[in-house]
Amino acid sequence: MSGGTIDIDEFENADGDEFEERNDTERIVQFLDEHDDRAWKAATIAEQLGLETDAVSAILSRLKERELVRHKRPYWAITDDEERLHSAYRLHRHHETADEQYGEEHLEELQTDEMEEVQ
Repeated sequence: MSGGTIDIDEFENADGDEFEERNDTERIVQFLDEHDDRAWKAATIAEQLGLETDAVSAILSRLKERELVRHKRPYWAITDDEERLHSAYRLHRHHETADEQYGEEHLEELQTDEMEEVQ
């Protein structure tokens, strides 16, 4: 695993905006999803992603509340509910699109049934 490189096949098959800067939550979810065959300590995730352990722990706790990660002290793993994970991703994309089009202050007005279901 190399932080400054990706596999050329991943590069070739990616959408144009796929490599935009991801926020810490996205990076953690992506990391756990890509390594779904393992469970990780928060400190190890932080080290792998170059983040602070306390920040990773807080994000993981929020993700657990949304049932997007599993936790057995001290280990964390991505959810095994792929549909829930995909729904959360779609919700995230809805929010990003709404943010870009309308600004954050109007997001409450754009709630959909799918958004309500995931939250």
